[in-house]
Formats: sequence, structure tokens, C-alpha cells
Amino acid sequence: MNRRKWIQAQRRSLKQQLQQTHDARVYRRTLALLEYHRGHSVTEIAASLGVTRRSIHNWIEAYQQSHDPDALVDAQRSGRPSLWSQERQALLLTLLQTSPDQLGYFALNWTVPLLQEQIKRATGQKFSQDTIRRELDRQDYVWKRFRYVLSPDPQREKKTLSAAASAHFEIGNSACDRG
Repeated sequence: MNRRKWIQAQRRSLKQQLQQTHDARVYRRTLALLEYHRGHSVTEIAASLGVTRRSIHNWIEAYQQSHDPDALVDAQRSGRPSLWSQERQALLLTLLQTSPDQLGYFALNWTVPLLQEQIKRATGQKFSQDTIRRELDRQDYVWKRFRYVLSPDPQREKKTLSAAASAHFEIGNSACDRG
């Protein structure tokens, strides 16, 4: 790519992408292209960003084909297939509808470690606690710890009246002291 063929609009669009992106990989690629335009060598850019020279060349080539900053964004990937089959989802929902003490645990409410242990017993597959929490979130299941709610103070009214009366008394005494 001839650096001199870059036009101001392309540089501006890359600078704008650099300011607006929240993806570190897109930021790094955009920065590499801008540094290349400023006259830095591919070797210098690769060393400063901790990537290979081949990566820099690939990014330059991708941008050169479309002259669109979006060419630097990662394509969608399928990722690792989920281990949460429909049977395992159904198992989790069934567990949540029962109490752990019914299954022999000394607990009245489920915790993630208890769910982890019971799912391993039932399926032979051990899921991490984070994986179980993500699945609970996907199922829109929310639990909260119990809050202790104190009963209202039966003496509250007397205390507030006596505090107000003592404040009134202090104000009256300070006015007498001045006079």
C-alpha cells in the first residue's frame, strides 16, 4: 500500500474509529494502520504492539481492499459449543424447584457450589461455578440472600419527642444566656 495514496478522509475515519472503539483488538489494528501511515516501519509497529509483521501486513491488506475501518473488526465466530444441552437445562430447573435437603444436603437453599456438586452427581460432568451462574442468568433465575428486617422500635416515638424537647430546651436556654 502506498502511504502517499492515503487521503485525508481515510485517515480521519481511522482516527474516529480509534477514539470510538471499545474493542482492544480493533484499537490495536487501527493504531497499527495509523502508525504505518505516519511512516513507521512494519517491523517497528509489530514490535511496539507485540504482534508479528505478518499480522500488520494482513491488516494493511484488509484495509486496502475496502478502505473501510470496519474491515479491521473481527468476523463473527461460532465459538465453543455449549455443554448445556436441553436435558441439563431441564435438570437445573428441576433442581431449583426442589430443596437441597430433599436430596440429602444439610441446606435449605441452593448455592452455586451445591448445584455444581449435584449436577456432577447427576451427569458426571463438572461445570465451573461461573458456567452455572451464566446459565442461571440465561434462565433469568435470580436469587438473593435473605435480609434481616428488624421490627420497628416501639420506643421510637418517645425518643424522637424527647430529642425534640431537649433541643427546644437548649435553644431556649441559649437565648436566655444572651439576654
